Amino acid sequence: MPTGTIVLLVVLGVIVLLVIFAISVYNGLVVLRNRVKNAWAQIEVQLKNRADLIPNLVETVKGYATHEKEVFENVTRARSQVLNAKGVEATAKADAELSSAISRLLVTVEAYPELKANQNFLSLQAELKDAEEKIRYSRQFYNDTTMKYNTDIQIFPKNILAGMFGFHEEPLFEASEADRAVPKVQF
Repeated sequence: MPTGTIVLLVVLGVIVLLVIFAISVYNGLVVLRNRVKNAWAQIEVQLKNRADLIPNLVETVKGYATHEKEVFENVTRARSQVLNAKGVEATAKADAELSSAISRLLVTVEAYPELKANQNFLSLQAELKDAEEKIRYSRQFYNDTTMKYNTDIQIFPKNILAGMFGFHEEPLFEASEADRAVPKVQF
């Protein structure tokens, strides 16, 4: 075989290997990007589930605490913001406001012992606690998945191909300032 043919075959072999590598990297990044989107969708499902519990909780509390109108309005407004939020940052902010409003609603409940013993309220409170746990888990899963994706698009040589194919970093779901504050405990 002439030397020129061998060189041509080696060059073609290297090109084929590079194309296979590029395809592999691209497909891996697509899989990770889709996992991030799925993880975000799971957060939205859990936030919607919690938001669906809010009207029943508010109505149950309203029956006992009729003069707490501002608390009810704040919870309702915050719920609406969560349902209408678009994107990670807006949803995280709206979620923090809803969590704060729910906390104020539950503090209001403390003043009504007969409400705390109401079976409907207890059931809703348990469902809300379960929803909060699922939201926490979904946030953690989203952040873990997003971190893996963001890391993959930053490391060499994947970063070159990621840039060429338009892969961009995704934001993490971060705690709000209110969530970071150390709660004040008094006895």
